[in-house]
Amino acid sequence: MKKTVKTLLGAGAIALSGLAATAVQAADTIKVGVLHSLSGTMAISETTLKDTVLMMVEGQNKKGGLLGKKLEAVVVDPASNWPLFAEKTRELIEKEGVDVIFGCWTSVSRKSVLPVVEELNGMLFYPVQYEGEESSRNVFYTGAAPNQQAIPAVDYLLSEDGGGAERIVLLGTDYVYPRTTNKILRSYLNAKGIKDADIMENYTPFGHSDWQTIVADVKKFASAGKKTAVVSTINGDANVPFYKELGNQGIKAEDIPVVAFSVGEEELAGLDTAPLVGHLAAWNYFMSVDAPENEEFITAWKKFIKDDKRVTNDPMEATYIGFKMWTQAVKQAGSTNVDAVRQAMYGQKVKNLTGGVAVMNTNHHLSKPVLIGEIQDDGQFDIVWQTEGEVVGDAWSDFIPESAKLTADWTYPWVCGNCSKPNFEKMPTN
Repeated sequence: MKKTVKTLLGAGAIALSGLAATAVQAADTIKVGVLHSLSGTMAISETTLKDTVLMMVEGQNKKGGLLGKKLEAVVVDPASNWPLFAEKTRELIEKEGVDVIFGCWTSVSRKSVLPVVEELNGMLFYPVQYEGEESSRNVFYTGAAPNQQAIPAVDYLLSEDGGGAERIVLLGTDYVYPRTTNKILRSYLNAKGIKDADIMENYTPFGHSDWQTIVADVKKFASAGKKTAVVSTINGDANVPFYKELGNQGIKAEDIPVVAFSVGEEELAGLDTAPLVGHLAAWNYFMSVDAPENEEFITAWKKFIKDDKRVTNDPMEATYIGFKMWTQAVKQAGSTNVDAVRQAMYGQKVKNLTGGVAVMNTNHHLSKPVLIGEIQDDGQFDIVWQTEGEVVGDAWSDFIPESAKLTADWTYPWVCGNCSKPNFEKMPTN
């Protein structure tokens, strides 16, 4: 009996020693979670963002890492499967022990991840334009809110420079981002004097490929004698057949301009853009921007990806800004502790790639410029309009009555994520 106990104790000591060694080894790196679809309908957009994070990790390690440690990227593939995003997030935090996560594209994937990062007190940097109407202390939104993309884009379409549209077609993929964004836009258009009868709204599933009837319906809607424009919140690989069908049916930008919120240089890379010249996109960044920071980023990207033909786009810039701010906040906090880094994030500044400065505000949204570009036959965008400076992102839209009274301010020690007046809830100290 004594021998057995002794043997078990010895085995236990060895096991504890092994665990200690593993812990020491894990502590030698700072783990960065990468949560982007590498397969499925969203891979066309998200794979590039995975590569962007890997480039940033490599660049930071060449500078010596962070806090004396190397960064280690932990990549998972949620495969455009929204519940799987939640599972992979839990795996990254609980099993892999990541200190931060960069990921998601669609709002439905972010909504899936949200309860997990809040439960486990993780930190997610979300780099894509979205519908707003959300505020979480565990998420930093580095893409555009509606007031940094959708609202300015519609203003442009209604303006004389944008063609003076009197009828608007809202085409979107059937999920939360397009539906909520279009709810905001319908309310905004109504306030601008555009009646519901002059607004056409249509939704299609992810991966939709047969656009012949819908595009024909758009042409019919535009035949009423009023200038018509299309606002597109179509996401993923469905954009390829949509734009091909526009060309097939001879819809030209001077007749029915399309402004897209989810089509950038990467999506256009797989298209014949000659029939699409003049159609529009609204973003906070275009590859064609003439700025030293942009030139440096493009050079670094092509060197990393080993392909001179690869392009850059807006979500890549949002990933770049978020990553740079996170590294600065970690250095300032002297720790990767989520609560410490969160507080250090407020007020962080990073030179954006358009010649200005991005600032992280206490509502977890950036100050960003808004740009509208016309598609060129080489797949790039000619910038036709932009704001004079940076616009502060709104978590809650002024054009949804129940949201107009809400505010977001996560400044320690007070937490006010979705309240009309400060509730002075003390931040957890975990």
